[in-house]
Amino acid sequence: MKELNGSSILITGGTGSFGKAFLRHVLAEADPARVVVFSRDELKQYELRQQLGDDPRLRWFIGDIRDRHRLTRAMHGVDHVVHAAALKQVDTAEYNPSEFIATNITGCQHVVDAAIEAGVKKVIALST
Repeated sequence: MKELNGSSILITGGTGSFGKAFLRHVLAEADPARVVVFSRDELKQYELRQQLGDDPRLRWFIGDIRDRHRLTRAMHGVDHVVHAAALKQVDTAEYNPSEFIATNITGCQHVVDAAIEAGVKKVIALST
């Protein structure tokens, strides 16, 4: 966690189950300069913001990993990316395979490409 002190972190899927837990852990155990919560769900961002209070280190960025341009914008000045955005319900994937491919495969490639373009030092990607 010392590596994160003073750094700028972006969490994709920042309002999901892992994203929220990681965010709370980082805020409690490290001292990042900035944490960008990247999520496509405005309501979940609002609710999380209410829970965490007005922490000046937090930035709230509405976006979808399927939108590479938006990702690149969000990653400006970011040192570390934790990629936790994904669709994960298998039964839903059976009826919506193209949505899962667009998010879990193409979206992951967008995260990598945007991180390279933005000069991000490290990307940690979760697997679903």
